[in-house]
Amino acid sequence: MVFSSLIFISIFLPAVFIGCRLLPSVGLQNGFLLIASLIFYGYGEPVYVFLMIATAALDYLWALGMEKYPEHRKLLGILAVIQNLGVLAVFKYAGFLADLWNDVTGMGIPVPVIALPIGISFFTFQAMSYVLDVYRQETPAQKSFFRLLLYISFFPQLIAGPIVKYHDIEVELENRQMTPEGIATGIRRFICGLGKKVLIANTMGAVADTLYAAPATQVNAFVAWAGALAYLLQIYYDFSGYSDMAIGLGWMFGFHFKENFNYPYIASSVKDFWKRWHISLSGWFREYLYFPLGGNRKGRGRTVINKFIVFACTGIWHGANLTFLFWGLYHGFFLMLEEICPAISRRGGKIRSLLQHIYTILVVTIGFVFFRTDTMAQGWLWVKNMFSGFRMDPAAMRLFLSVLTPLNLTVFVAGALLAAPWVPRYRQVSWLERLSWIVTPCILILCVMSLAGGTYNPFIYFRF
Repeated sequence: MVFSSLIFISIFLPAVFIGCRLLPSVGLQNGFLLIASLIFYGYGEPVYVFLMIATAALDYLWALGMEKYPEHRKLLGILAVIQNLGVLAVFKYAGFLADLWNDVTGMGIPVPVIALPIGISFFTFQAMSYVLDVYRQETPAQKSFFRLLLYISFFPQLIAGPIVKYHDIEVELENRQMTPEGIATGIRRFICGLGKKVLIANTMGAVADTLYAAPATQVNAFVAWAGALAYLLQIYYDFSGYSDMAIGLGWMFGFHFKENFNYPYIASSVKDFWKRWHISLSGWFREYLYFPLGGNRKGRGRTVINKFIVFACTGIWHGANLTFLFWGLYHGFFLMLEEICPAISRRGGKIRSLLQHIYTILVVTIGFVFFRTDTMAQGWLWVKNMFSGFRMDPAAMRLFLSVLTPLNLTVFVAGALLAAPWVPRYRQVSWLERLSWIVTPCILILCVMSLAGGTYNPFIYFRF
């Protein structure tokens, strides 16, 4: 089940919200939300819901053991990390590693075909944040298994994040309120995220899929750039839209998740981009990997290496494909470059700022080409075509012109404009604030109409 579906919007969410609202205590609400979350996950993953429960149970026991036997805390912490990473390795990377081994050695070992559990990267990292917090003695072990299971399985952030660290909502698991103001804020945030996903991401996704599926003979610079820019908007509005919906749902039920995006396409450097893009993931790696490696405390050389390691892991986290690994290393390279040559990202006048912004968007756009393609060869071919000159090949131009519909162009312009922080800038204008109460229901109606029509409705982060 996904948020951008009629069954979620019209049946699941109203039933869960009303049921939770009627319960008088946080304890009863927790139990109800836990059952609802397991149903939500089990709707799409009837078997793997038991994998998630088993993972939570093991992490619950590791944490209790670390607290009860402090002399074995380090050993138990290591075993907990191995167990969580082992789950990821088996279900997400086993087939990829077997293929890679066969390619390198020429052997023919059987390649396991294992269905990927939805959201496994997200709930595994959340579980790891809990055991690592307990290991570092930053939070006490949770005595209630069901409360811990609710933290890991809570449906708003279960399948696509944001990655919520345990210490961020530890208090709200036991003490929170569903206030009218919070509910209203959450509903508006959810609808805005739904609009991002259904109205912008889906439209741009249809364009990107059409162009990326074209044979190589029909790809010229026009097609390549159109596909790259369409996907640039699709992935942002798809993922940030889901994050907005998750944050809005959290508000509705009394939880407050941290922001996951902060207008990344206005960034002036790759470093700035990663402060704004998928903030919960970069924050997780910074807290649980970058700082333990030494961060920037051991000189510039070590800082560069640490960042490279983090972004290699970031790429690997996204999926079992060389394109994801390359994407992570690619971003790591530019972060190293900016660390070695700080003049690249040093602030200056308007012309310098414009050039830095162009550089950042260009780097990010090319990176997402490899993120989108299935193979490195396809990625290199696509980038080559982007910079091969604007040839007017008849077949390629027919394909290019076929996606230049009024709807696609309107959505593209709207997506490009809304990627800048116009809304927060003018939020204090009273009449615009009142207008938003009219616009929000219109967005919901348009989304429901689109979903009712059974239109294209993919979800990129199902792959992760």
